[in-house]
Amino acid sequence: MDLFRSEPVAQPLAARLRPSNLDKYVGQEHLLARGKPLREALEQGALHSMIFWGPPGVGKTTLARLLAQFCDAHFETVSAVLAGVKEIRQAVEVAKQQAAQYGRRTILFVDEVHRFNKSQQDAFLPFVEDGTLIFIGATTENPSFELNNALLSRARVYVLKSLDEQALRKLVDRALNEERGLGKRQLTVGDEAFKMLMAAADGDGRRMLNFLENASDLAEDGSEIGVELLQSLLGDSRRRFDKGGEAFYDQISALHKSVRGSNPDGALYWFARMLDGGCDPLYIARRVVRMASEDIGNADPRALSLCLAAWDVQERLGSPEGELAVAQAITYIACAPKSNAVYVGFKTALREAAEHGSLEVPLHLRNAPTKLMKQLGYGEEYRYAHDEPDAYAAGEDYFPEALEPRAYYQPVPRGLELKIGEKLRHLAELDRLSPRQRRKP
Repeated sequence: MDLFRSEPVAQPLAARLRPSNLDKYVGQEHLLARGKPLREALEQGALHSMIFWGPPGVGKTTLARLLAQFCDAHFETVSAVLAGVKEIRQAVEVAKQQAAQYGRRTILFVDEVHRFNKSQQDAFLPFVEDGTLIFIGATTENPSFELNNALLSRARVYVLKSLDEQALRKLVDRALNEERGLGKRQLTVGDEAFKMLMAAADGDGRRMLNFLENASDLAEDGSEIGVELLQSLLGDSRRRFDKGGEAFYDQISALHKSVRGSNPDGALYWFARMLDGGCDPLYIARRVVRMASEDIGNADPRALSLCLAAWDVQERLGSPEGELAVAQAITYIACAPKSNAVYVGFKTALREAAEHGSLEVPLHLRNAPTKLMKQLGYGEEYRYAHDEPDAYAAGEDYFPEALEPRAYYQPVPRGLELKIGEKLRHLAELDRLSPRQRRKP
């Protein structure tokens, strides 16, 4: 027996099932169906640099390889996780050799391109510009934020979508029936088991095939992969939720917009989705407090207190009691009357404070704790509101001399702000009847 001889390691199921041509590619019909933009460009021979932006496991790398095959182009690949400028230059030299010796174009595929820094991204530009290579980058992150403008201007962005039920079903059928897949073992997957696989895969084809392959290792030849087997295998498989990534911000945005749109059901759904994906409930609790101030404000001041209380419950009790308290706060603020008057007024005041610089505080508004300050006029002619009729100093001026009084806060006619607006209009009428006292600094 030769102790040093080993059997070749079998490729994973996902690798064995890679399609051999574009017609066998699963998903992305919005790009590759007849008459769609990418398919049209390919059939017209208009191969161009591009960015594939989409979640994991939707076929970005496979598609790049198939494009090279379709266009009879040489295919070079580098991973931004492992490579640097040196590897980029080596790929460029290969591209030049392919063009000189065989007259072939070269596609340089860069996986995880968002991991390259600006200087590394810039290294592609001259060779994309002069046609030495056709650049295809793959990223799970928003190119607008992760790629520099110079690279984006030279590449067309194509958005790849999560695989839907039909596409995932095709992958499973192919895995079970093709000989290079699991066809030799004559396994089957029932409808309920398929639904479990689909939920666990969450639109990720590679993940689906990995789960299926793991299940097949535990199943008897000729048997059905059942629900019990999958339950023991899958455990608590989290849905796609990359903290700090695109899905993370998309989902918190959806939660916030559902609250703002007074839709408690949509808000609860996105809250549940984020929890299911593994989001820290304390992060959501903090954002819910922000929503209470930004979108409800003084239309219902109780909202802020309730949201703070929910945050406190989450910190004190943890799961699941805390999540229930946060869910209560979310439904309350979704149903509460809406006002962004404080949010808008505060932003406007911040902008004007920055624009006008360090204007002096008028003397009558300054505190005078010392004799010298009093001698300098600090606090002189200040009108103590509680000594005035209705505790309001009509006509008093609270802005710097160089700045005319503003009305930043404009209450909306909803909730408590309806009453607040009525009061402010009454006070404005008193100001109109009393001469405004403008004082020199």
